[in-house]
Amino acid sequence: MAKHNKLGQRGEEIAKKYLEDKGYTILETNWRYGHWEIDIIAKRYDFLSIVEVKTRSTNYFGYPESFVGKKKMQNLINATDEYMRQKGMTSLGVRFEIVAITVSDNGFEVEHIEEAFSPTDTLDLSSSYDSY
Repeated sequence: MAKHNKLGQRGEEIAKKYLEDKGYTILETNWRYGHWEIDIIAKRYDFLSIVEVKTRSTNYFGYPESFVGKKKMQNLINATDEYMRQKGMTSLGVRFEIVAITVSDNGFEVEHIEEAFSPTDTLDLSSSYDSY
């Protein structure tokens, strides 16, 4: 297995433990539908938490969370819609979260962004404005 894949797997293990320690119930890991994947699906209170895990060996090229672009957000939203439909969970609130993990001298630094984005963040509103 490639070194970056091992780091990614380790990051997902760290994220899972971190979330469990915060009171999340892990429902699924690496859930796939077609070419879409959700790293962690968890429940806390009355919310379904869709968690994208980003692990990096350094922040030299940017913070891990900065690598979640609009296309990734849209894929997570689509996958979540399908997951909720399949599981009959359409009445639950959904929160899109990121767990960003960076290797540090002391092991790993974990940053949890609980409300990382919403479905409206992926909309391109620029085409809806009239030019004057």
